[in-house]
Amino acid sequence: MTILVTGATGAVGRQVVEQLVKRGADVRALVRDPAKASFPAGVTVAQGDLLDVDALRDALAGVSTLFLLNAVVPDEFTQALITLNLARETGVERVVYLSVIHSDLYVNVPHFAGKFGVERMIEQMGFNATILRPAYFMQNELTIKDVVTGYGVYPMPIGSKGLAMIDVRDIGEIAALELVHREQAAGPLPLDRINLVGPHTLTGADVAGIWSDVLGRTIAYGGDDTASFEKNLRQFMPGWMAFDMRLMSERFLTDGMIPDAGDVERLTALLGRPLRSYRDFVSGIVASA
Repeated sequence: MTILVTGATGAVGRQVVEQLVKRGADVRALVRDPAKASFPAGVTVAQGDLLDVDALRDALAGVSTLFLLNAVVPDEFTQALITLNLARETGVERVVYLSVIHSDLYVNVPHFAGKFGVERMIEQMGFNATILRPAYFMQNELTIKDVVTGYGVYPMPIGSKGLAMIDVRDIGEIAALELVHREQAAGPLPLDRINLVGPHTLTGADVAGIWSDVLGRTIAYGGDDTASFEKNLRQFMPGWMAFDMRLMSERFLTDGMIPDAGDVERLTALLGRPLRSYRDFVSGIVASA
């Protein structure tokens, strides 16, 4: 009984692998370059990617449960559909898929719409599946820490509706719990969707206030200028991706990333502990600088 983890060297995938190993699971990790992969003892490494049909078919052989994670790339939807079709062909019945919160609401945002399409395919294909829908990752803040500390401004246009940001360590642990739950179930479990959120829903002003408290000096909220946000992103990512991120940020402003009633309580019960807070995350990255 083997669990295949795709995206295994990324921020979330690595956490999933480690959490599965802690729980005694038989883990196979799909990676492009095995030389760059460093996993706990006992993890089997399969070389390939989600567009390499032959390698993917080999990686799925003998697998009982699939953790499907796609990077935000232009052909993300194609990658997911190829993987799901090959999973079905090779006899995989159980899937845990990392989607995104409000995938059915942010319909004009390319990587949200693509993930919602994958959710629909999982349903149509009849997999025994859990669809995880995470909110914005706290770890994304690592990319803007120097701007905050150097210029005294929090630059992300997250608005006044609020984002229920979640720590990727919590995502990895919840994903592993769901994978093991599916893997060990005596029979098929119904399809489930779980919003993955942090314990607090924070506005731009809230976040700037937390940074101010942690740093001991005033950090201003940079405001809701999504055009400037896109322009800044274009300095270190392709134009299509920067525009995708701008569209996402515009939905932050109009809709936020808001948990449903009971989401925080459900996750807390699943983990058996409180969710990690944004304040603790910021304190941690400031202390480690």
